[in-house]
Amino acid sequence: MGWVSVCKASYVKPDSPFSASVGDKRIGVYVINGEYFAMDDVCPHANALLSPGFFDEGTIECLLHGAVFDVKTGKCLREPGDRDLQTYQVRVDAGQIQIDLSES
Repeated sequence: MGWVSVCKASYVKPDSPFSASVGDKRIGVYVINGEYFAMDDVCPHANALLSPGFFDEGTIECLLHGAVFDVKTGKCLREPGDRDLQTYQVRVDAGQIQIDLSES
């Protein structure tokens, strides 16, 4: 599938991740110290969106059951996350956040 635009860069705030629908996927887009990151936005434990959760110091905590994921790596840091999440390469092109879906 390759590079896909998901939102304007201005939609992603340091304290407010952005949730995008890309085909049948939900992707969370985060900014940390001016660098953008993207990963699956659905907690594998209970299918809840992660981006509305508690975002702090590069981690996101699921509001439903407290699973915590590292935004940069997708690694599950606290259960009940069940597994790590897929992350995506991110680039900014003409003010648009784009993610690479070629390997997903």
